[in-house]
Amino acid sequence: MTADPAPVVAACARWLLTAFPPPPGAFSRATAEAQAWQAATVAAALRHPTGLDAELLHLLGPGGSDRLDELTGHHPGDADTGWRTWVDETVVSWAACLLADGALAARAHRALATTEHAGVAGDPRRLTLPTQRDTDAAPLLRHPDLVDPVAALHRPALLALLATEATPLPLTRTHRGPTRPPHPAPPPEPGDPAGGPQQVGLLGELPILGGHAAHRSG
Repeated sequence: MTADPAPVVAACARWLLTAFPPPPGAFSRATAEAQAWQAATVAAALRHPTGLDAELLHLLGPGGSDRLDELTGHHPGDADTGWRTWVDETVVSWAACLLADGALAARAHRALATTEHAGVAGDPRRLTLPTQRDTDAAPLLRHPDLVDPVAALHRPALLALLATEATPLPLTRTHRGPTRPPHPAPPPEPGDPAGGPQQVGLLGELPILGGHAAHRSG
């Protein structure tokens, strides 16, 4: 990426850990943080799949956490607002979806191959096949019912994106080469007015004269 997505990923992961804190202890904190970071990284890559998208994100701003804070009943003080302006609501919502659903996380990780960030999230198993230690370190963050209000905000858009990535597109949409030129008009039949306009039949072969298809002999 030309524009570094790390501030957005960090802010989104921090918001998730603040809203759904891990149990006390350095190990739980570190393990939960790793899961939140990976989910936010995948979500940000899907949300902003190209370098241009990332540049636009930095130019226009990610939107902030106001709606998320209101949804979860959190009212930060003035000293706790700076980093929240870097929160991308959609990225947080998608990350919550991935943390709550391992199968969906696996689909999302595969979809990274269609972006400019393939491999950015590393080994997906922390999301797709969490161990007991992973779930014990993030019981709130990985609880489907608890994170659902946040996940539901933008889940339809994530599902639509993953469905699109999984469905082969028609050839007419995936073809990137030059368009094929139209077939040349057939030569005039003997007796036809030279250089005059002709109508072409449905097969693109037989010229139509006076509204009737001309028949070739033998």
